[in-house]
Amino acid sequence: MKWKFIIVITALGILTACGNSDESAPESEEVLSKDWTEIEKDAEGTEVNLFMWGGDEGVNRYIDDWATPMLKETHNITLNRQPMNTEEFMQKLLTEKRAGKNKGTIDIIWINGANFKNAKNANLLLGSFSNKLPNFKKYIGSDNPSEAFDQGTKIDGMEAPWGSVQFVFNYDSKKIDTPPKTFDELKSWIAKNPGKFTYPNVSDFTGNTFVKHLLVASASDRVDVMAKEFNQDLVDKSGEYVWSYLNEIKPNLWRSGKTYPESLTKLDTLYSQGEVWMTMGFNEARAESLIKDGTFPESTKSFVLEVPGSISNNHYLSIPFNSPNPAGAMTVINFLESPEAQIAKLDPEMWGEGMVLDYDKLKKEDIKKIEALNRGESVLPSEKLNDSKLPDLDTGYTEWINNDWADKVFEE
Repeated sequence: MKWKFIIVITALGILTACGNSDESAPESEEVLSKDWTEIEKDAEGTEVNLFMWGGDEGVNRYIDDWATPMLKETHNITLNRQPMNTEEFMQKLLTEKRAGKNKGTIDIIWINGANFKNAKNANLLLGSFSNKLPNFKKYIGSDNPSEAFDQGTKIDGMEAPWGSVQFVFNYDSKKIDTPPKTFDELKSWIAKNPGKFTYPNVSDFTGNTFVKHLLVASASDRVDVMAKEFNQDLVDKSGEYVWSYLNEIKPNLWRSGKTYPESLTKLDTLYSQGEVWMTMGFNEARAESLIKDGTFPESTKSFVLEVPGSISNNHYLSIPFNSPNPAGAMTVINFLESPEAQIAKLDPEMWGEGMVLDYDKLKKEDIKKIEALNRGESVLPSEKLNDSKLPDLDTGYTEWINNDWADKVFEE
């Protein structure tokens, strides 16, 4: 189905470039010119349809049991969660765009990365709205890296940050007293403990991101550039460090680097069986559920490399071009970016996911609430995570790693 989706995107792009006269819904155009007080007033007593992936019980619980009742109480808004895969609602919007349907059924979509890039290029989104949101302006700001680019695509205010997960290493504290702080220390540790470390094949998102950290380490002063767009000159200069490092550690990896786990799940299995003493992955709190169900040992802890830091992966909320209730959509998104909503999302009893708010912009009472949350013994403090946070890189670096790793590191 992916190739069909790409064909539709391309065809629509050609139509748009040739001067397609399809216009956004009048309601959508009008809302961007209103002040915030008027937008909130228009939203009161309305229904808002949130289309999102529905495959996670914790995410659904947060929306259904916390956010929906709170929005009803505070804004008299009825939030309807509509579970649907991203590809499906993207296809729905594409079809409506081609048919000139200026009043659809979707008010908010959960989106990021390539899907956002496709939606933006095909004119499927409302327009620049995030700077109208009071909570965005107060707690995030347009100078925040997560607002400027989404994996290399310029955001232009067309989506608002909703959540963030960070890349961490997990280790068995019964076997490792002090985890490494830099890639040099990691290399030394691997040499002293042969066979006890590996990383997934770079075709896996986690393995690819592990290698991205090496790229950042070799050009840490260019991390903002890497988050904006792919830079061939940068990889030409830094590639030697990346591939040399991976080849130096290769003989001391699990099975001497002759094979690599094909997925993070496989690496987790090696860790749970004690074959390796570290695993890794996005979501700083992910180990908690694996500890509770007995997959990971109770002695599991997490760490981030202080140099270069920890790459984050952000996801966003956006508003379609033909939202029937854009005022309601903006009001809901603003609420979901509030400290109250973000702290509730941080609670492992709900979702347990990281927040997108700037820690330094929070009130002292909000910081105290965050510090009082027990996210689990394996989870690093929020302040530590915030201090080490790095933006995700342009998707071009993912492709570069995928293309070159097999030739320069992995030999079958």
